[in-house]
Amino acid sequence: MEISLQNRIALVCGASQGIGYAIASQFAYSGAKVILLARNETKLNEITKTLCIKTNVKHLYVACDISNLQILEIKVKDILSQIEAIHILVNNTGGPEPGLLHNSTTEQLEKAFRQHILSAQKLIELLVPGMKENKFGRIINIVSVGMREPIENLGVSNTVRGAMGSWAKTLSRELAPFGITVNNILPGYTLTERLKSLINNRASAKGVSFEEESLSILQKIPTKRFAKPEEIAYLATFLASEYASYINGTSIPIDGGYLSSI
Repeated sequence: MEISLQNRIALVCGASQGIGYAIASQFAYSGAKVILLARNETKLNEITKTLCIKTNVKHLYVACDISNLQILEIKVKDILSQIEAIHILVNNTGGPEPGLLHNSTTEQLEKAFRQHILSAQKLIELLVPGMKENKFGRIINIVSVGMREPIENLGVSNTVRGAMGSWAKTLSRELAPFGITVNNILPGYTLTERLKSLINNRASAKGVSFEEESLSILQKIPTKRFAKPEEIAYLATFLASEYASYINGTSIPIDGGYLSSI
């Protein structure tokens, strides 16, 4: 089975590194025209140029802080004025800072809610009309296994991930009649800069080495390794394709068997 995203335009958030970068790249290699969104304009410019050369397609980028809804709206509207419509949306943003929930502030929760739920809502407000017109849409949310089982010391993240799951499920039922699917990918421990930072923080708090803390996490994963960002991207590419037209309202873990629930 060869997956093709020819004639599709995708907006991928958090595309300058990690999982977002892997998804944007895989979409581009599968034939899609990709709009990469992130804060770091220097990185975005470099990545976009490289993808344009490798795929012979003119990809675009949007440099902005996704939590600034006003700027986000202005910049996405500017992109929409240049193209017909965006068919695929990947909601993917950096996770909230680690910490216990009862020690977190309302400001931290509000920031996380804006960064995840409100930014995603703003994007569907802008993109769903075009998806409806084309009778095709894919909304893919990169969430976390923390949506199913709370992860230690990620109180705010666990909370907002759960909200994202409910948001997506509700949306999937509303948009299905228009040929638009909404699905969540729940990555487990994936080898990104964020994971390295989390491991460093845990190691420092416990007074152990990075390697020791990594091994303690790996003991909880049946496959005994961390996921690669590309492995998340492969599923995202499938969900974005025609082959996945009857997959809707699901939350699919890619966690090496980490979750204890079915």
